[in-house]
Amino acid sequence: MVARILLAAASSYTIALTVLSLVSLGKISIGSFNPTDKMMHSGAYFLLVVIWMLYIVFRESNFSRYRANLLKVSGMAVLFGMLIEVLQGSFTSYRQPDWYDILANTTGVLFAAVSLLIFKNLLKRLKSKINLVF
Repeated sequence: MVARILLAAASSYTIALTVLSLVSLGKISIGSFNPTDKMMHSGAYFLLVVIWMLYIVFRESNFSRYRANLLKVSGMAVLFGMLIEVLQGSFTSYRQPDWYDILANTTGVLFAAVSLLIFKNLLKRLKSKINLVF
């Protein structure tokens, strides 16, 4: 049940990220904090990897393929970011592909991967506790 919820969340987030990457957006600010475009890219791809890995963690019965799955999710996220940049250049007149966006996306992916490696044991405990409830 938890895996289904996480799959829906990960899929919805991926669709939203795709749409928001291809539409024209004005400047975004949060209160007096004005995040740079690259910080937003890094954060978005950090969350993309985390949410997909959470889905995989709760879908799998054990952690034996944790690193392999993390590598696959991270690789797919980097490729997804590159594809979005190509689509921005090919299908929109108001956005251009940007190598710095790809670098920012990849930075977010790497931060997520390192964080998920660091917190692997915490995720194991969280999964076992949640599985007791469900």
